[in-house]
Amino acid sequence: MNKGALALLIHGGTQNWSPERWKSRFDDVCKDRRVWLLPDPTCDAAEVCYAAVWKPRSGELAAFPNLRVMFNLGAGVDALMADSTLPKVPLVRVAVGDLTARMTEYVVLHVLMHHRQEPYLRASQREKRWAPRFQWPASAISVGIMGMGTLGSDAADVLRRLGFRVSGWSRSPKQLEGISCFHGNAQLDTFLQRTDILVCLLPLTPETQQILNRGLLAKLNPNSPMGAPALINAGRGGLQNEADILECLDDGTLGAASLDVFAQEPLPPDSPFWTNPKVVLTPHNAADTDPDEISKYVARQIERFEAGGALENVVDPGRGY
Repeated sequence: MNKGALALLIHGGTQNWSPERWKSRFDDVCKDRRVWLLPDPTCDAAEVCYAAVWKPRSGELAAFPNLRVMFNLGAGVDALMADSTLPKVPLVRVAVGDLTARMTEYVVLHVLMHHRQEPYLRASQREKRWAPRFQWPASAISVGIMGMGTLGSDAADVLRRLGFRVSGWSRSPKQLEGISCFHGNAQLDTFLQRTDILVCLLPLTPETQQILNRGLLAKLNPNSPMGAPALINAGRGGLQNEADILECLDDGTLGAASLDVFAQEPLPPDSPFWTNPKVVLTPHNAADTDPDEISKYVARQIERFEAGGALENVVDPGRGY
């Protein structure tokens, strides 16, 4: 099998997603392979056998008649799944240790923030008010993680070792040491009713669209030692019904929320999330991916594939992840 060229299609980038930065990394790890950063008028579409992409525009990938594999440079593939013209070739998602570790850092940070009452303590500091509250132990808090793939499983294990009672919910059955695992619609309510801090790391599919709505959030444990349950969403913005979340924060159904993703990004300046005192807001950086690690990951996969080996972490089109 001849070595094919690699096309980079990267849109909607922040500083870390600079297309030129990605091009430089891929040039380093694919020295014997042509790498095009599109748009490039010199690119011969017939030479392109591989595409590494982030938020490509609908129809862009259909322009390559000899495409063999597509690599998504981020964890979520929902934007690609929505493209009806997507070529019928394998789509590989990112699964590298660096991304997993970064997501676990984010989840653990925000679980500890709500557990240790950091918003209250920081408000006390601003007001020069010395007023400590009773602090419960980690063992008094049940953390529930929706989405028990690589990211969710790693975060669950670290939280368990910190002493939290951890449970997980997924579409299919899982077995993880020290984690109470639930699956399917039949076990969702039981999972929610025991949860004080809900962490959502689900992929965005038609089945999970706006799953974080009032009906679901109202089933969380109302008797949490924290006074009301907390929500952490570091999955996708389309998972949350934002009007419902704001209403649940206002009426006490939720006591707090950490939100890294939103339906519209960047978040508009007039969004009430910016100023809501119960919200900890971050700019979709929970698990910013490292171009160095991911470019090496893609290059290794291509070399293995051209040698006749199997691709890893191929997306199932039927499930959407």
